Amino acid sequence: MIRSSAVALAALLASTSLTSVSMAQTPAVSPAPAPASGGFASSEATDPYVWLEDVEGERAMAWVREHNAHSLGVLQGDPRYETLHQQALEIVQSRDRIPSPGFTHDGHIDNFWQDADHVRGIWRRTTLDSYRTATPEWTTILDVDALAAAEGQNWVYKGSTCLQPEERYCLISLSNGGKDAVTLREFDSVERKFVEGGIVLPESKGGADWIDKDTLLVSRDFGPGTLTDSGYPMVVKRLKRGQTLDQAETLFTGEPSDVSVSAYTLRDADGVLKATLINRSVDFYSSETWRVENDGTLVRLPLPAKSDIDGLVDGRLIVTVKENWTAPSGQVFQTGDVVSWPLDAWLADPKTMGQVVLRPTERQSVESIRATRHHLVVALYENVRGSVRVYQPGDWSYSTLALPQNVSVGVGSASEKDDRVFVSVTGYLNPSSLWLADAATGAVEQVKSMPAKFDAAGMTVDQHEARSADGTMIPYFVVHKAAMPLDGSNPTLLYGYGGFQNSLLPGYSATVGKLWLERGGVYVIANTRGGGEFGPRWHEAALQQNRQRAHEDFQAVALDLIARNITSQPKLGVMGGSQGGLFMGAMLTQRPDLINAAVIQVPLFDMLRFHKLLAGASWIGEYGNPDIPEQRAWIEQYSPYQNLRAGQPYPEVFIHTSTKDDRVHPGHARKAAARLEELGYPVLFYENVDGGHAAGANLRETARRLALEYTYLSRRLMDTPAQQ
Repeated sequence: MIRSSAVALAALLASTSLTSVSMAQTPAVSPAPAPASGGFASSEATDPYVWLEDVEGERAMAWVREHNAHSLGVLQGDPRYETLHQQALEIVQSRDRIPSPGFTHDGHIDNFWQDADHVRGIWRRTTLDSYRTATPEWTTILDVDALAAAEGQNWVYKGSTCLQPEERYCLISLSNGGKDAVTLREFDSVERKFVEGGIVLPESKGGADWIDKDTLLVSRDFGPGTLTDSGYPMVVKRLKRGQTLDQAETLFTGEPSDVSVSAYTLRDADGVLKATLINRSVDFYSSETWRVENDGTLVRLPLPAKSDIDGLVDGRLIVTVKENWTAPSGQVFQTGDVVSWPLDAWLADPKTMGQVVLRPTERQSVESIRATRHHLVVALYENVRGSVRVYQPGDWSYSTLALPQNVSVGVGSASEKDDRVFVSVTGYLNPSSLWLADAATGAVEQVKSMPAKFDAAGMTVDQHEARSADGTMIPYFVVHKAAMPLDGSNPTLLYGYGGFQNSLLPGYSATVGKLWLERGGVYVIANTRGGGEFGPRWHEAALQQNRQRAHEDFQAVALDLIARNITSQPKLGVMGGSQGGLFMGAMLTQRPDLINAAVIQVPLFDMLRFHKLLAGASWIGEYGNPDIPEQRAWIEQYSPYQNLRAGQPYPEVFIHTSTKDDRVHPGHARKAAARLEELGYPVLFYENVDGGHAAGANLRETARRLALEYTYLSRRLMDTPAQQ
């Protein structure tokens, strides 16, 4: 799925301080404009900028270099840029961050770490006791910087998959420049080197999992006819050591219209293989799960199309049901239910009765689920504030961990050796803290905390609600200095995403704090429909033909900010990436009168061709299919590219993307900039030649992107019109 890129909000980690919850009457949101007349870019033949979709074509890259030179000249020439850049660099390369812990099967702690000396990063390991100290003693398992230098490659580490229970042999995922496509190479984590003559799978999207030391489940590009229309694997094979991919046994073949096909193993807390499973993603939200018998026979599991397998605890399978569903047992489950079945009995008889572990209320959302050896740990949010529950298998009674209140919480790595689990406590103004909880006893202990990265003295967090066009109340957070005057003079950055059930939760962002809040800016986060803040229904309310609701929600928040005199049009800017970039495009084309700046990051923009570009076809489940007339009609109502017009009060926008983004095609961003320029508008466009969908292959590139963004925002929102 597409998520927001490495934007400011994606890094938010710490506790929050909520000082008020209120709502105000806001003006009605204007309806979406009618589609642009004249058929501009209604087809490839009528799109004058389709040549910019040639990712590394000579003409397209010449256009990119010209625009990069202009935009870097403007933004890096601003006297504020260098200070912002140094501040961003210091933050992203800082060594006093909390090293994110991951339990190994034997109870050790793994971490992937990047800093000024390890720009690409190192995979390292320590003991739990050592990790809990102020200065853990780490053993480096793999140095990606050294590997890239030795091999002359722009390697970006994308994780590892290790064979349980020993976890000695691992498949390392290495990306060229940050692409989603990766090369998989067998690695010995004991010897700390790649296995000589070991398994190597060439660059492809997809993955692999271990069945045993000499057998893999592989979903890759196996040649012509083996990828879906979305560019993801359509075929799963069982690969024996020593076989070529052509020689591997085909277990499952999906359809070209599927999003993807993948495979994985389900194991108990001892690492014992309990089931070999294949997932067929029919669309982004609907899937089939098949079990592979020892003889290769496939048996489809009796699960609803919209559901997720969350794990296995004490022999019980845990599933989140994302649609109303009547099970083979005759039981009726509701959207959002977390359900358990005794795995062996259920596999033998699908009519085996299930148990409801948790049924969220209308304002609750399950954000994450982890299984320890004997317990289920759930991060549950109510009105966008979190708590952690521990459930006891059997009767599924629960207790709530004694953690700080009114915060975001994240359930991290859980131990399979015992019942310990890491929990992060996060918010907008207080630095992140990491807690170690024992699910068996309920004991919690703070083991790490971040130092403050910006001066939050005198700052506060409010939660308000805005009334959207259909009357739905949309919550949003405002982070600001408490002494802020309510006279419309405050430079305000409004962030949104609004899709793919991705929740925007409170958290600490050192870069937002240092580069924006500390300098007098106001930061606003809109919890619009399309996200997951209130579970699957909140997301489904803005799917496909209802996508405009999410745009109206975002516009309602902007209107509410102005109605409260928190800000005004000359001082209001918006930011979002990927799906959030589409959000920004809709705001630009529908309500440019509300804003004076827009940071449009790695965006979707041409919604009549999104399904033909890279992974775009996988998002038809979210947006609809432009090739179907009925669905095209609702998409073209809001598609930003086709709705750009002359004579509008568009501000100068800042659009950025990456040449190496193989998820959201850089052509979206390029064509948006070209069309705006054709219509006579000034545009700042920047394209990083590496970085993938996160637009930053390493920390230095990330710091540069951040500095460019906040220099632009300073120019647009902090300067007077005469200075812009």
